This record gives sequence, structure tokens and C-alpha cells, in this order.
Amino acid sequence: MTRIIAGRARGLRLDVPGSGTRPTSDRVRESLFGALESLDVIAGARVLDLYAGSGALGLEALSRGAASVDLVERSRSAAAVVRRNIATVARPLGNATARVHESAVSAFLKRAAGPYDLVFTDPPYDLDDQTMDADLIALAPLLSDDAVVVIERARRSTPPDATAAGLEVFREKSYGDTAIWWAQPAVESQSR
Repeated sequence: MTRIIAGRARGLRLDVPGSGTRPTSDRVRESLFGALESLDVIAGARVLDLYAGSGALGLEALSRGAASVDLVERSRSAAAVVRRNIATVARPLGNATARVHESAVSAFLKRAAGPYDLVFTDPPYDLDDQTMDADLIALAPLLSDDAVVVIERARRSTPPDATAAGLEVFREKSYGDTAIWWAQPAVESQSR
């Protein structure tokens, strides 16, 4: 079972696609969002959830005060689950906007407008490094100046090549088989 952990939709259960996705555990999401809240990047943020799966990451951000979320999921069946989950949390979220884009991530990034303040990219663990790096490079022009990008992969994966995308990793943490990297646009005068 996956649920919204905190915020206006706290406790609501989310459906999970039957196969082809790997939902981020409640424990990892709780730790991740605690760190994001300490950075004060959620409230009012325009969020992008790539490889959305159930949409749990983007919808958690919405529940905690993000202004909007674009959820990108290529699988038709998983995108249908995301739509159901949006309907589940819609009432307590009021004016917050959630949009599902049934698309490959690379195709979406080519046509997206941005800017995004908070981005989750949680691809299948078997996504190759070149595709991950290409996603980050395509994402970079869509980021606000103080954006935070959260990259989730298998702990055994090669760390993302953030520098090729003009990003710098400022935090890294592992939870069992899951590794998370936090990155931001590389600006000399910026500090977190």
C-alpha cells in the first residue's frame, strides 16, 4: 500500500500500477520530503515528476503545498493509475493543479515549457546511464535558478553525470537498494 504521508491529503491511499513500476517506499519518501521541507523548496513550487509510476512523489509534493505538478508516465496503464490517484487526492488539494502527460520522458522534455522548481526523476532501475544523462541535459533548460532535482536510482547504479547537464550534486543518501541524489543548477554564487 502506498499513501500520502503528510499535508492536506495525508493518509489517503494511492493505487500502484500492477507491473513495470517500482514505487518509492513510504520510509524513503518520508525522509526525502523531510529534507526537501528543510530546504524550503516545496511550498508554492512548480513540480515535475518524471517516470511518475503511481504519481506518489508528485502528489506528495502537492499535498505538502506545491502549486502544481506535471506527472510524466509513458505506460498507458500506469498513466491511468496516476489519473485515478489525482482524483483521489483532488478534493483536499483544492486549487492545486496536477496534469498527467502520457509520454516518453525524452519527448515530453523536448516540448515542455518550464520553469520547474522541484523535479523528481525516478526511472526504472534498469534505465541505462546514457539515457539518464540525456534526460538531465534536456531537463536543465527547464529549471528555475534555484531548482532542486531529486534523482532516484538503484544504489549499485553509476551516479548521475550532473555536471554534463550544468547541475551540481549537493547531497546523496542511500536507503537499502535505493540511492537518492539532490542536485541544483551549478551557479558559483549559489549555496545551500
